[in-house]
Amino acid sequence: MKKKLLTVLLAGAMTASMTGAMAVNVSAAEDNKLTVWAWDQNFNIKSMNIAAEQYAQDHEGFELEVIETSSDDCQTKLTTAANSGDYSILPDIVLMQDNSYQKYLKTYPDAFTDLKDMDINWDDFAALKQSYSMVDDTHYGVPFDNGAVIGAYRTDILEEAGYTIDDLTDITWTRFMEIGKDVHEKTGKYLLTSEAAGGDTLMMMIQSCGANFVNEDGEAYIVGNEIAEKCIDIYVEMVQNDVIKLVNNWDEYVSTITGGEAAGVVNGNWITATLMSVEDQKGLWSITNMPKVDDVDTATNYANNGGSSWYITSNCQNVELAEDFLASTFGSSTDFYDAILPETGAIACYLPAGESEVYNEPSEFFNDQPIFSTIVEYSSNIPEFTKTPYHYEARECVNTAVVNIVNGTDKESALQEAQDTLAFRMTE
Repeated sequence: MKKKLLTVLLAGAMTASMTGAMAVNVSAAEDNKLTVWAWDQNFNIKSMNIAAEQYAQDHEGFELEVIETSSDDCQTKLTTAANSGDYSILPDIVLMQDNSYQKYLKTYPDAFTDLKDMDINWDDFAALKQSYSMVDDTHYGVPFDNGAVIGAYRTDILEEAGYTIDDLTDITWTRFMEIGKDVHEKTGKYLLTSEAAGGDTLMMMIQSCGANFVNEDGEAYIVGNEIAEKCIDIYVEMVQNDVIKLVNNWDEYVSTITGGEAAGVVNGNWITATLMSVEDQKGLWSITNMPKVDDVDTATNYANNGGSSWYITSNCQNVELAEDFLASTFGSSTDFYDAILPETGAIACYLPAGESEVYNEPSEFFNDQPIFSTIVEYSSNIPEFTKTPYHYEARECVNTAVVNIVNGTDKESALQEAQDTLAFRMTE
Protein backbone atom coordinates (compact mmCIF):
# COMPACT_ATOMS: atom_id res chain seq x y z
CA MET A 1 0.00 0.00 0.00
CA LYS A 2 2.83 2.37 0.88
CA LYS A 3 4.66 1.47 -2.36
CA LYS A 4 1.51 2.12 -4.37
CA LEU A 5 0.98 5.47 -2.65
CA LEU A 6 4.61 6.43 -3.26
CA THR A 7 4.29 5.53 -6.97
CA VAL A 8 1.18 7.67 -7.28
CA LEU A 9 2.87 10.60 -5.57
CA LEU A 10 5.96 10.32 -7.78
CA ALA A 11 3.82 10.12 -10.91
CA GLY A 12 1.91 13.20 -9.80
CA ALA A 13 5.10 15.05 -9.11
CA MET A 14 6.49 14.14 -12.55
CA THR A 15 3.24 15.24 -14.22
CA ALA A 16 3.29 18.51 -12.37
CA SER A 17 6.92 19.04 -13.31
CA MET A 18 6.24 18.31 -16.99
CA THR A 19 3.19 20.57 -16.96
CA GLY A 20 5.24 23.35 -15.42
CA ALA A 21 8.00 22.89 -17.99
CA MET A 22 5.48 22.94 -20.82
CA ALA A 23 3.94 26.12 -19.41
CA VAL A 24 7.37 27.75 -19.26
CA ASN A 25 8.11 26.71 -22.86
CA VAL A 26 4.74 28.00 -24.10
CA SER A 27 5.25 31.23 -22.20
CA ALA A 28 8.75 31.61 -23.64
CA ALA A 29 7.43 31.01 -27.16
CA GLU A 30 4.66 33.56 -26.67
CA ASP A 31 7.18 36.08 -25.36
CA ASN A 32 9.11 35.73 -28.62
CA LYS A 33 6.11 36.03 -30.96
CA LEU A 34 4.46 39.06 -32.52
CA THR A 35 1.15 39.37 -34.35
CA VAL A 36 0.58 41.83 -37.17
CA TRP A 37 -2.43 43.14 -39.08
CA ALA A 38 -1.73 44.18 -42.68
CA TRP A 39 -3.22 43.99 -46.17
CA ASP A 40 -1.91 43.10 -49.66
CA GLN A 41 -0.19 39.72 -49.81
CA ASN A 42 2.25 40.77 -52.52
CA PHE A 43 3.30 44.09 -51.01
CA ASN A 44 2.84 44.83 -47.31
CA ILE A 45 2.51 41.25 -46.07
CA LYS A 46 5.39 39.90 -48.13
CA SER A 47 7.57 42.78 -46.93
CA MET A 48 6.69 42.04 -43.32
CA ASN A 49 7.43 38.33 -43.74
CA ILE A 50 10.82 39.07 -45.30
CA ALA A 51 11.55 41.34 -42.32
CA ALA A 52 10.66 38.46 -39.96
CA GLU A 53 12.95 36.05 -41.82
CA GLN A 54 15.87 38.45 -41.59
CA TYR A 55 15.25 39.24 -37.92
CA ALA A 56 14.96 35.54 -37.02
CA GLN A 57 18.47 34.88 -38.36
CA ASP A 58 19.90 36.74 -35.36
CA HIS A 59 17.05 36.08 -32.92
CA GLU A 60 16.54 32.35 -32.46
CA GLY A 61 12.95 31.35 -31.78
CA PHE A 62 11.46 34.59 -33.08
CA GLU A 63 8.03 34.08 -34.63
CA LEU A 64 5.73 36.43 -36.50
CA GLU A 65 2.11 35.85 -37.42
CA VAL A 66 0.62 38.16 -40.05
CA ILE A 67 -3.17 38.20 -40.17
CA GLU A 68 -4.40 39.54 -43.50
CA THR A 69 -6.70 42.45 -42.68
CA SER A 70 -7.90 45.06 -45.14
CA SER A 71 -7.16 48.72 -44.48
CA ASP A 72 -10.85 49.38 -43.86
CA ASP A 73 -11.08 46.44 -41.45
CA CYS A 74 -8.01 47.63 -39.54
CA GLN A 75 -9.75 50.94 -38.98
CA THR A 76 -13.16 49.39 -38.18
CA LYS A 77 -11.71 46.91 -35.67
CA LEU A 78 -9.66 49.64 -34.05
CA THR A 79 -12.79 51.78 -33.67
CA THR A 80 -14.75 48.85 -32.24
CA ALA A 81 -12.01 48.07 -29.70
CA ALA A 82 -11.70 51.70 -28.64
CA ASN A 83 -15.45 52.22 -28.27
CA SER A 84 -15.75 49.09 -26.14
CA GLY A 85 -12.72 50.01 -24.05
CA ASP A 86 -11.22 46.58 -24.79
CA TYR A 87 -7.98 46.67 -26.78
CA SER A 88 -7.30 42.96 -26.23
CA ILE A 89 -8.52 42.12 -29.75
CA LEU A 90 -5.75 44.22 -31.31
CA PRO A 91 -2.50 42.72 -32.63
CA ASP A 92 0.96 43.76 -31.49
CA ILE A 93 1.59 45.73 -34.68
CA VAL A 94 -0.86 47.23 -37.16
CA LEU A 95 -0.35 48.88 -40.55
CA MET A 96 -2.23 52.15 -41.14
CA GLN A 97 -2.46 54.51 -44.10
CA ASP A 98 -0.66 57.79 -43.49
CA ASN A 99 -3.57 59.99 -44.57
CA SER A 100 -6.04 58.30 -42.22
CA TYR A 101 -3.84 57.67 -39.16
CA GLN A 102 -4.04 61.13 -37.58
CA LYS A 103 -7.79 60.76 -37.14
CA TYR A 104 -7.34 57.55 -35.14
CA LEU A 105 -4.43 58.79 -33.06
CA LYS A 106 -6.30 61.94 -32.06
CA THR A 107 -9.57 60.11 -31.42
CA TYR A 108 -8.11 57.03 -29.70
CA PRO A 109 -4.68 58.00 -28.31
CA ASP A 110 -4.77 55.11 -25.81
CA ALA A 111 -4.77 52.58 -28.65
CA PHE A 112 -1.12 53.17 -29.57
CA THR A 113 2.29 52.96 -27.94
CA ASP A 114 4.55 55.99 -28.24
CA LEU A 115 8.02 55.25 -29.63
CA LYS A 116 10.01 57.90 -27.79
CA ASP A 117 12.31 55.23 -26.31
CA MET A 118 12.85 53.44 -29.62
CA ASP A 119 16.42 53.01 -30.84
CA ILE A 120 16.05 54.56 -34.27
CA ASN A 121 17.63 57.50 -36.07
CA TRP A 122 14.56 59.42 -37.19
CA ASP A 123 16.69 61.71 -39.35
CA ASP A 124 17.09 58.75 -41.70
CA PHE A 125 13.51 59.46 -42.76
CA ALA A 126 12.24 62.61 -44.46
CA ALA A 127 10.55 65.14 -42.18
CA LEU A 128 7.23 64.99 -44.04
CA LYS A 129 7.02 61.20 -43.78
CA GLN A 130 7.76 61.29 -40.07
CA SER A 131 5.12 63.94 -39.44
CA TYR A 132 2.24 61.72 -40.56
CA SER A 133 2.68 59.58 -37.45
CA MET A 134 3.65 62.24 -34.92
CA VAL A 135 1.89 64.38 -32.35
CA ASP A 136 3.98 67.34 -31.26
CA ASP A 137 7.48 65.84 -31.01
CA THR A 138 6.44 62.28 -30.20
CA HIS A 139 6.70 59.45 -32.73
CA TYR A 140 4.07 56.74 -32.91
CA GLY A 141 4.86 55.01 -36.19
CA VAL A 142 7.76 53.52 -38.13
CA PRO A 143 7.56 54.79 -41.74
CA PHE A 144 7.18 52.20 -44.47
CA ASP A 145 6.32 52.67 -48.13
CA ASN A 146 7.24 55.77 -50.06
CA GLY A 147 4.46 58.01 -51.43
CA ALA A 148 6.66 60.63 -53.14
CA VAL A 149 4.97 62.10 -56.20
CA ILE A 150 6.44 61.68 -59.66
CA GLY A 151 5.60 62.97 -63.10
CA ALA A 152 5.79 60.13 -65.64
CA TYR A 153 5.54 60.81 -69.35
CA ARG A 154 5.48 58.95 -72.64
CA THR A 155 8.68 60.08 -74.33
CA ASP A 156 7.50 58.95 -77.76
CA ILE A 157 4.43 61.21 -77.58
CA LEU A 158 6.53 64.10 -76.23
CA GLU A 159 8.99 63.63 -79.08
CA GLU A 160 6.15 63.72 -81.62
CA ALA A 161 5.22 67.15 -80.23
CA GLY A 162 8.83 68.33 -80.13
CA TYR A 163 9.59 67.91 -76.40
CA THR A 164 11.78 65.79 -74.11
CA ILE A 165 11.56 64.83 -70.45
CA ASP A 166 13.95 67.71 -69.66
CA ASP A 167 11.28 70.16 -70.84
CA LEU A 168 9.03 68.88 -68.04
CA THR A 169 11.66 68.93 -65.30
CA ASP A 170 11.70 71.67 -62.62
CA ILE A 171 8.90 73.60 -64.33
CA THR A 172 5.82 75.50 -63.15
CA TRP A 173 2.20 74.52 -63.79
CA THR A 174 1.85 77.48 -66.17
CA ARG A 175 4.69 76.16 -68.31
CA PHE A 176 3.19 72.67 -68.01
CA MET A 177 -0.08 74.08 -69.35
CA GLU A 178 1.69 75.69 -72.32
CA ILE A 179 3.34 72.39 -73.20
CA GLY A 180 0.09 70.51 -72.62
CA LYS A 181 -1.85 72.71 -75.04
CA ASP A 182 0.83 72.22 -77.68
CA VAL A 183 0.92 68.44 -77.15
CA HIS A 184 -2.86 68.22 -77.52
CA GLU A 185 -2.88 70.33 -80.68
CA LYS A 186 -0.12 68.28 -82.31
CA THR A 187 -1.00 64.76 -81.13
CA GLY A 188 -4.57 64.83 -79.83
CA LYS A 189 -3.27 63.49 -76.50
CA TYR A 190 -3.85 64.96 -73.06
CA LEU A 191 -0.75 65.62 -70.98
CA LEU A 192 -2.57 64.61 -67.81
CA THR A 193 -5.66 62.79 -66.60
CA SER A 194 -7.52 63.14 -63.29
CA GLU A 195 -10.56 61.66 -61.58
CA ALA A 196 -13.39 64.18 -61.40
CA ALA A 197 -14.67 63.24 -57.96
CA GLY A 198 -11.83 61.38 -56.24
CA GLY A 199 -8.71 62.71 -57.90
CA ASP A 200 -5.70 63.75 -55.86
CA THR A 201 -4.15 66.27 -58.27
CA LEU A 202 -5.33 69.32 -56.33
CA MET A 203 -4.23 67.84 -53.02
CA MET A 204 -0.74 67.27 -54.45
CA MET A 205 -0.63 70.79 -55.86
CA ILE A 206 -1.49 72.57 -52.62
CA GLN A 207 0.62 70.30 -50.42
CA SER A 208 3.64 70.85 -52.67
CA CYS A 209 3.40 74.45 -51.40
CA GLY A 210 3.46 73.35 -47.77
CA ALA A 211 -0.23 74.30 -47.49
CA ASN A 212 -3.58 72.56 -47.18
CA PHE A 213 -7.33 73.13 -47.35
CA VAL A 214 -7.36 73.53 -43.54
CA ASN A 215 -5.68 76.18 -41.41
CA GLU A 216 -3.19 75.70 -38.57
CA ASP A 217 -6.08 75.16 -36.16
CA GLY A 218 -7.39 72.34 -38.33
CA GLU A 219 -10.46 74.30 -39.49
CA ALA A 220 -11.84 74.28 -43.04
CA TYR A 221 -9.90 76.87 -45.03
CA ILE A 222 -10.94 77.05 -48.67
CA VAL A 223 -12.56 80.47 -49.01
CA GLY A 224 -9.93 83.18 -48.56
CA ASN A 225 -7.08 80.69 -48.94
CA GLU A 226 -4.96 82.35 -51.64
CA ILE A 227 -2.82 79.30 -52.35
CA ALA A 228 -5.89 77.06 -52.58
CA GLU A 229 -7.61 79.43 -55.00
CA LYS A 230 -4.47 79.71 -57.14
CA CYS A 231 -4.25 75.91 -57.37
CA ILE A 232 -7.93 75.64 -58.26
CA ASP A 233 -7.67 78.37 -60.91
CA ILE A 234 -4.73 76.65 -62.60
CA TYR A 235 -6.38 73.24 -62.42
CA VAL A 236 -9.69 74.46 -63.90
CA GLU A 237 -7.85 76.29 -66.70
CA MET A 238 -5.96 73.10 -67.59
CA VAL A 239 -9.22 71.15 -67.79
CA GLN A 240 -10.84 73.81 -69.95
CA ASN A 241 -7.83 73.89 -72.31
CA ASP A 242 -7.57 70.13 -72.94
CA VAL A 243 -4.43 69.73 -70.88
CA ILE A 244 -6.17 67.56 -68.26
CA LYS A 245 -8.83 65.02 -69.15
CA LEU A 246 -11.38 64.59 -66.35
CA VAL A 247 -12.62 61.01 -66.01
CA ASN A 248 -15.35 59.49 -63.84
CA ASN A 249 -13.54 56.75 -61.90
CA TRP A 250 -10.30 54.91 -61.26
CA ASP A 251 -10.76 52.36 -64.06
CA GLU A 252 -11.17 55.16 -66.61
CA TYR A 253 -8.17 56.93 -65.09
CA VAL A 254 -5.97 53.87 -65.59
CA SER A 255 -7.24 53.16 -69.11
CA THR A 256 -6.52 56.70 -70.33
CA ILE A 257 -2.90 56.25 -69.20
CA THR A 258 -2.21 52.68 -70.26
CA GLY A 259 -4.27 53.08 -73.45
CA GLY A 260 -2.25 56.08 -74.62
CA GLU A 261 -5.00 58.72 -74.46
CA ALA A 262 -2.94 60.59 -71.87
CA ALA A 263 0.75 61.22 -72.44
CA GLY A 264 1.51 61.59 -68.75
CA VAL A 265 0.53 61.11 -65.14
CA VAL A 266 1.34 62.97 -61.92
CA ASN A 267 0.75 60.80 -58.86
CA GLY A 268 2.37 58.85 -56.04
CA ASN A 269 5.25 56.74 -57.31
CA TRP A 270 3.20 53.58 -56.75
CA ILE A 271 1.61 54.41 -60.13
CA THR A 272 4.74 52.91 -61.73
CA ALA A 273 3.32 49.43 -61.08
CA THR A 274 0.30 50.32 -63.23
CA LEU A 275 2.50 51.68 -66.00
CA MET A 276 4.78 48.64 -65.97
CA SER A 277 1.81 46.31 -66.40
CA VAL A 278 1.78 47.24 -70.10
CA GLU A 279 4.75 45.29 -71.39
CA ASP A 280 4.77 46.75 -74.90
CA GLN A 281 5.36 50.26 -73.49
CA LYS A 282 8.73 49.28 -72.04
CA GLY A 283 11.27 52.01 -72.72
CA LEU A 284 8.61 54.57 -73.65
CA TRP A 285 8.26 56.16 -70.20
CA SER A 286 10.51 58.47 -68.19
CA ILE A 287 9.98 60.10 -64.80
CA THR A 288 10.76 63.51 -63.37
CA ASN A 289 9.47 65.75 -60.58
CA MET A 290 6.04 67.38 -60.60
CA PRO A 291 5.36 70.98 -61.70
CA LYS A 292 5.22 73.65 -58.99
CA VAL A 293 2.59 76.33 -58.41
CA ASP A 294 3.45 79.73 -59.89
CA ASP A 295 4.08 82.82 -57.76
CA VAL A 296 3.95 81.06 -54.38
CA ASP A 297 7.07 81.59 -52.25
CA THR A 298 6.75 78.20 -50.56
CA ALA A 299 6.07 76.27 -53.77
CA THR A 300 8.21 73.21 -54.59
CA ASN A 301 8.30 70.50 -57.25
CA TYR A 302 7.65 67.82 -54.63
CA ALA A 303 4.65 66.32 -52.87
CA ASN A 304 3.42 63.07 -51.35
CA ASN A 305 0.40 60.94 -52.15
CA GLY A 306 -0.15 57.70 -50.30
CA GLY A 307 2.04 55.59 -48.07
CA SER A 308 1.64 53.86 -44.74
CA SER A 309 3.48 53.17 -41.49
CA TRP A 310 3.70 50.47 -38.81
CA TYR A 311 2.25 51.08 -35.33
CA ILE A 312 2.66 49.22 -32.05
CA THR A 313 -0.70 48.95 -30.29
CA SER A 314 -1.34 49.37 -26.60
CA ASN A 315 -2.22 45.66 -26.51
CA CYS A 316 1.36 44.64 -27.29
CA GLN A 317 2.65 42.48 -24.44
CA ASN A 318 6.31 42.75 -25.45
CA VAL A 319 6.89 46.30 -26.57
CA GLU A 320 10.67 45.90 -26.29
CA LEU A 321 10.61 43.03 -28.82
CA ALA A 322 8.26 44.87 -31.18
CA GLU A 323 10.42 48.00 -31.10
CA ASP A 324 13.63 46.07 -31.66
CA PHE A 325 12.11 44.10 -34.55
CA LEU A 326 10.85 47.20 -36.36
CA ALA A 327 14.00 49.20 -35.63
CA SER A 328 16.29 46.42 -36.87
CA THR A 329 14.45 45.99 -40.17
CA PHE A 330 12.19 48.80 -41.40
CA GLY A 331 14.03 51.36 -39.29
CA SER A 332 17.68 50.80 -40.17
CA SER A 333 18.47 48.02 -42.64
CA THR A 334 19.53 48.82 -46.19
CA ASP A 335 19.89 45.06 -46.77
CA PHE A 336 16.22 44.67 -45.91
CA TYR A 337 15.09 47.36 -48.32
CA ASP A 338 17.37 45.89 -51.03
CA ALA A 339 15.65 42.54 -50.47
CA ILE A 340 12.04 43.70 -50.65
CA LEU A 341 12.41 46.03 -53.64
CA PRO A 342 12.65 43.30 -56.32
CA GLU A 343 10.29 40.99 -54.43
CA THR A 344 7.46 43.42 -53.70
CA GLY A 345 8.13 46.70 -55.49
CA ALA A 346 8.03 48.49 -52.13
CA ILE A 347 10.19 51.62 -52.35
CA ALA A 348 11.87 52.76 -49.15
CA CYS A 349 11.34 56.07 -47.47
CA TYR A 350 14.47 55.12 -45.46
CA LEU A 351 16.83 57.65 -47.05
CA PRO A 352 20.11 55.66 -46.84
CA ALA A 353 18.50 52.92 -48.96
CA GLY A 354 18.55 55.27 -51.94
CA GLU A 355 22.34 55.09 -51.99
CA SER A 356 22.56 51.31 -52.46
CA GLU A 357 23.56 49.56 -55.68
CA VAL A 358 20.13 47.93 -55.92
CA TYR A 359 18.36 51.29 -55.80
CA ASN A 360 20.72 52.78 -58.38
CA GLU A 361 20.25 50.08 -60.98
CA PRO A 362 18.79 51.40 -64.25
CA SER A 363 15.17 50.54 -65.04
CA GLU A 364 14.72 49.23 -68.57
CA PHE A 365 11.04 50.19 -68.55
CA PHE A 366 11.87 53.82 -67.75
CA ASN A 367 14.56 54.51 -70.34
CA ASP A 368 17.27 53.08 -68.06
CA GLN A 369 16.68 55.74 -65.41
CA PRO A 370 17.61 54.75 -61.82
CA ILE A 371 14.06 55.56 -60.77
CA PHE A 372 14.22 54.07 -57.28
CA SER A 373 17.09 56.20 -56.01
CA THR A 374 15.45 59.18 -57.71
CA ILE A 375 12.16 58.60 -55.89
CA VAL A 376 13.91 58.33 -52.52
CA GLU A 377 15.69 61.61 -53.28
CA TYR A 378 12.37 63.25 -54.17
CA SER A 379 10.91 62.17 -50.84
CA SER A 380 13.62 64.08 -48.98
CA ASN A 381 12.47 67.37 -50.56
CA ILE A 382 8.74 67.27 -49.76
CA PRO A 383 7.62 70.17 -47.56
CA GLU A 384 5.65 69.63 -44.38
CA PHE A 385 2.10 70.90 -44.22
CA THR A 386 -0.77 71.05 -41.73
CA LYS A 387 -2.32 67.59 -41.40
CA THR A 388 -6.02 67.01 -41.03
CA PRO A 389 -7.98 63.96 -39.87
CA TYR A 390 -10.41 64.98 -42.62
CA HIS A 391 -8.06 64.57 -45.57
CA TYR A 392 -10.48 62.55 -47.68
CA GLU A 393 -13.43 64.79 -46.85
CA ALA A 394 -11.44 67.87 -47.90
CA ARG A 395 -10.40 66.17 -51.13
CA GLU A 396 -14.00 65.29 -51.96
CA CYS A 397 -15.34 68.78 -51.23
CA VAL A 398 -12.69 70.54 -53.32
CA ASN A 399 -13.03 68.14 -56.25
CA THR A 400 -16.81 68.63 -56.24
CA ALA A 401 -16.25 72.39 -56.38
CA VAL A 402 -13.95 72.00 -59.38
CA VAL A 403 -16.48 69.89 -61.26
CA ASN A 404 -19.16 72.49 -60.52
CA ILE A 405 -16.93 75.34 -61.75
CA VAL A 406 -16.10 73.45 -64.95
CA ASN A 407 -19.83 72.90 -65.47
CA GLY A 408 -20.63 76.60 -65.14
CA THR A 409 -21.08 77.39 -61.43
CA ASP A 410 -19.36 80.64 -60.48
CA LYS A 411 -16.18 80.08 -58.52
CA GLU A 412 -17.19 82.07 -55.44
CA SER A 413 -20.39 80.05 -54.94
CA ALA A 414 -18.65 76.72 -55.59
CA LEU A 415 -15.86 77.41 -53.11
CA GLN A 416 -18.28 78.68 -50.46
CA GLU A 417 -20.29 75.48 -50.79
CA ALA A 418 -17.10 73.45 -50.47
CA GLN A 419 -16.09 75.43 -47.39
CA ASP A 420 -19.51 74.99 -45.73
CA THR A 421 -19.70 71.29 -46.58
CA LEU A 422 -16.22 70.57 -45.22
CA ALA A 423 -16.89 72.53 -42.03
CA PHE A 424 -20.06 70.50 -41.51
CA ARG A 425 -18.32 67.19 -42.22
CA MET A 426 -15.78 68.07 -39.55
CA THR A 427 -18.55 68.17 -36.93
CA GLU A 428 -19.90 64.71 -37.70
